[in-house]
Amino acid sequence: MATPAAVIRAKEEGGLKTAIFAGGCFWGVEGVFSHVKGVTSAVSGYHGGSKRDASYKRVTTGSTGHAEAVKVTYDPSVVRYDELLRIFFAVVADPTTLNRQGPDHGSQYRSALIPTSAEQARVAKAYIAQLGKAKLWDKPIVTKIEKQDTFYRAEAYHQDFMAKNPNHGYIRRWDRPKVEALKTLFPADYTATFRKN
Repeated sequence: MATPAAVIRAKEEGGLKTAIFAGGCFWGVEGVFSHVKGVTSAVSGYHGGSKRDASYKRVTTGSTGHAEAVKVTYDPSVVRYDELLRIFFAVVADPTTLNRQGPDHGSQYRSALIPTSAEQARVAKAYIAQLGKAKLWDKPIVTKIEKQDTFYRAEAYHQDFMAKNPNHGYIRRWDRPKVEALKTLFPADYTATFRKN
């Protein structure tokens, strides 16, 4: 779905920045952001729970407080945080489904923004409000802004999963279409080069 440009633009200076996004299975979230110009890395991991529970086996139970999330490092002189938000809401996650994305159910698949600065928090709040007023979806937006906590990097086999497994059934059905949507809706932001971690 096409989303509007943010009215409130991020004001970020001083080199690379990081932001954390949760939008269902981290394979697709990482895959999309790895194809965005200005993104230097996209790392799959866990956010919202304890170190003890930061493993795929435990997170998939849905009882750890963690969300599958992706830590995105980007150059704001190329792509601003508000532009990343626009991409997130357009192609990464359905912001109207609570604790669910596609075929995946549970709080670990929730849609959430985890700002890493006061400026990101300000812009995220404003953009969610802007989208809510625009009524682009039939249902209300349930994407939450969560307080930053420790981000735990996921197991090695989850990193760059889309690039390593392009013919995996899940990737073909659920995640490749997101990258194609990025290419179609945001051609100026798309790069065919995959940012490997």
